[in-house]
Amino acid sequence: MSYYVVAAAPTAPPPPHTGGLLLLLNGTPGLLTVAALGIALLLFLIIKVRLQPFVALLAVSIAVGLLAGLSVTELFGTVQRSDAVSTIESGMGGILGHVAIIIGLGTMLGAILEVSGGAEVLATRLLALFGERRAPLAMGLTGLTFGIPVFFDVGIFVLAPLVYAAAKRGGKSILLYCLPLLAGLSMTHAFLPPHPGPVAAAGLLHVQLGWVILMGIVCGIPAVLAAWAFSAWIGQRIFVAVPQDMVEAAEEAKRAVVAEQRAQGVEPQERPVPLATVLAIIGTPLILILAATFSSIALDPSPGRSVLEFFGHPFVALTLALLLAYYLLGIRRGWSRKSLETVSTSSLKPVGNILLVVGAGGVFGAVLKASGVAQALSDTFHGVGLPVIVLAYLISLVLRVAQGSATVAIVTTAGIVAPLLSEGHHSQAFVALVIMAISAGSIFASHVNDGGFWMVAKYFGITERDTLRTWTVLESVLSVAGFAVAAAVSVLV
Repeated sequence: MSYYVVAAAPTAPPPPHTGGLLLLLNGTPGLLTVAALGIALLLFLIIKVRLQPFVALLAVSIAVGLLAGLSVTELFGTVQRSDAVSTIESGMGGILGHVAIIIGLGTMLGAILEVSGGAEVLATRLLALFGERRAPLAMGLTGLTFGIPVFFDVGIFVLAPLVYAAAKRGGKSILLYCLPLLAGLSMTHAFLPPHPGPVAAAGLLHVQLGWVILMGIVCGIPAVLAAWAFSAWIGQRIFVAVPQDMVEAAEEAKRAVVAEQRAQGVEPQERPVPLATVLAIIGTPLILILAATFSSIALDPSPGRSVLEFFGHPFVALTLALLLAYYLLGIRRGWSRKSLETVSTSSLKPVGNILLVVGAGGVFGAVLKASGVAQALSDTFHGVGLPVIVLAYLISLVLRVAQGSATVAIVTTAGIVAPLLSEGHHSQAFVALVIMAISAGSIFASHVNDGGFWMVAKYFGITERDTLRTWTVLESVLSVAGFAVAAAVSVLV
């Protein structure tokens, strides 16, 4: 059983259109010109005009479709036939039907872990287990584990106070403690579901999430080890003191969170959450999804395999993990059902922008395919002679450095490379590795056009110059190491 979305876009690229707005652009050269103009316009709208990425992607998709020869009816459908599905509708609906559920469930799961104190327990226990000398490793493992169910910025907000405390006790540069944590959070955000990037790419390229999880672990662990090594090296050479203003702000924020919990009817518990409980909740969906993926390979059709595939479907696995969190971290610890509903609902507010950007990326991919631009790009890239996994990485890297958003880089690149993959008979494992290459490219060289750059500088009191020397290089190490592993493994699958 395959867990991926099949969009309603045409299964084979049509020949170049003749009814477009610019008839001179017919043929491969014209379609390549349209593609180049479209990407240039996208970067211009996001970087210079500061247009919201969802609006920019949608506008560029429409412009590319019209310039490439799609008719208005093909793009938008027709009011005379309500059953006619337009390219924009099929692109948006096809990807969001798969991605929205996974991101929504994952977001609620992360919120329950955050509010219940699961992150603090995880970090505290690991710090106690590893001791003062290995505190940076404990922070790295905390980021790696807690980063699976929560967004990158939420992880920084929740875990930054623990970094301050560890750095004050150690009396060393805060970089020794924050960089390993950031590496763990960034790796999981880039390479592992249920984070938006890998989930969106899986939907656009039709890959089972089990393969994405497996290849995310295979590529992500060596990458984060390389990043930790860099953290230990640079942390000894650049001293950054613990930012006292942020320590005070963190204490105030913690009091505000407690007050908000009480307002929601959630009384903070004196008894800490068991570490085993936190790990079980985080690990449950990953194990179920992986079991379903490998049962489809190793087992013949049988009732047992059907059961594994049912519980390992991403929708079911994440729902079970969320219900487990509701009970173990909520109901059993005195939360009311109203409190659970309030925390879950409030957690969904920030994901609207992400879903719209992902949906617009689906539209962009559908327009490229329906208009023949994707086929023209595919033919051209084949002529370049570079392996598809290398092209995917380079395209994603350029888009990331140019406009700053990892999500935009991923969804745009996936739309461009999709025809390169659809032509060959590639295995799920290989396409999952291409997704890893795209994800790796999307985190390269975080700099001043990336919100994460300023978040890191602000929360940990690092100057802009030192943030470029530390965080920007750290992200590049993660990117290059992750891609190197993906390229090496792709030779074997």
